[in-house]
Amino acid sequence: MADHSEKNIDRNSLGGRVRRYARVSTAVGGLAARLAGERFLGIELDRGQHAADLRAALGGLKGPLMKVAQIMATVPDALPSEYVMELGQLQSNAPSMGWPFVKRRMASELGPNWQSQFARFDKHAVAAASLGQVHKAAAAGNPNRLLAAKLQYPDMQSAVEADLRQLKLVFGAYRRYDPSIDPSQIRLEIGSRLREELDYEREARHTDLFRHMLADEPNVHVPEVVSELSTNRLLTLGWLEGQPLLDFREVSQKDRNALALNMFRAWWVPFYRYGVIHGDPHLGNYTVREDLSVNLLDFGCVRVFPAKFVGGVVDLYRALETDDWDLAVHAYETWGFTGLSREIIEVLNLWARFLYGPLLDDRQRPIHAAESSDIDPSATAYGREVASKVHRRLRELGSVVPPREFVFMDRAAIGLGGVFLHLRAEVNWHRLFNELIRDLNLNDLERRQSEALKLACVPPL
Repeated sequence: MADHSEKNIDRNSLGGRVRRYARVSTAVGGLAARLAGERFLGIELDRGQHAADLRAALGGLKGPLMKVAQIMATVPDALPSEYVMELGQLQSNAPSMGWPFVKRRMASELGPNWQSQFARFDKHAVAAASLGQVHKAAAAGNPNRLLAAKLQYPDMQSAVEADLRQLKLVFGAYRRYDPSIDPSQIRLEIGSRLREELDYEREARHTDLFRHMLADEPNVHVPEVVSELSTNRLLTLGWLEGQPLLDFREVSQKDRNALALNMFRAWWVPFYRYGVIHGDPHLGNYTVREDLSVNLLDFGCVRVFPAKFVGGVVDLYRALETDDWDLAVHAYETWGFTGLSREIIEVLNLWARFLYGPLLDDRQRPIHAAESSDIDPSATAYGREVASKVHRRLRELGSVVPPREFVFMDRAAIGLGGVFLHLRAEVNWHRLFNELIRDLNLNDLERRQSEALKLACVPPL
């Protein structure tokens, strides 16, 4: 990769953190104080209004705190329902930085003559989000080779650390108000993933990893990394043409089903063959081609699991299929749960039956067919109510904290299920799943994973 970044190093500097603390504290400090006011002074708090104020404050900030809030809103029981509704409305797109900013940033990454390395570089960003923005470009010497240049905003490491600390303060105050809410493990997982997203060299390696894992999937496309035009804060990829998934909500049922099949394989082939999962099925992380094949675009949030974890996922499916209590216990212990009582296992099985329900049902059906009117079947609420009840009940029983891996799988499964609900897809999920696991051998998976990680220069577990 190109390395001109020493000319303008964006470090986790004290000055950067202080500046960010000042901006963010102004937005959220008063909100945390109002929580404390109700808890200790008896001042009545309108949760709905407080959540709306928090969304308004975060929506006015550019940077990772807005993205963290979006993620927190998708994780079961991380926040009260009023906060989920409001924070779920935050949009990932933000106003892009202007051309003078872009020129300075590009010069800091590729050197003062950076423009000579492109036949074309659009001045206006085609997409702008919380951590950076994307420009459409073309390669020097080959104007027909279109590129996507993803440029990180300056001082993002300081912004991430400052915003995570501010978020911890806000929800720490809420926990004092309502001790039943404990998002500590979830916050740790999100913090780890968000810090990883700052490292574009890591994302480049993950992109290469997914290109390898999905090379035999004709209906899933992964961009090629242009390493000579990439640094740890600039990631240049081949351009993949496509349209947003929501543009396909009104196509025929047959086409929506075909698109759902391609999405299913895009997410679960890497997991069941290599133990790797794309942890963020956000609507902005993929586009769809005219032939209904899928472009995966963002690999900042990737998790690699040991083979035994994948085995535990399949063991739990088999346990539910055959009503094998001992196998279910073994599966949960493989996932990292400890101190399991019969009562705790019964609660975990409630969530497992919801999650595995479509996979156990050998017929063409939606991903979620609500049998009870008290469960919201919408795409934005998919799984959240059931998962929240399970997490809350686990806390009531005490002595068990869901492992971070469990939280991560929750988010991936719920996010992808929401996509299938958007599409109103009706598929035989049972057959799709069983095709994936039919020849599962954990020794083979471990070997494939090791070879793939080595090929993509991704550190082993």
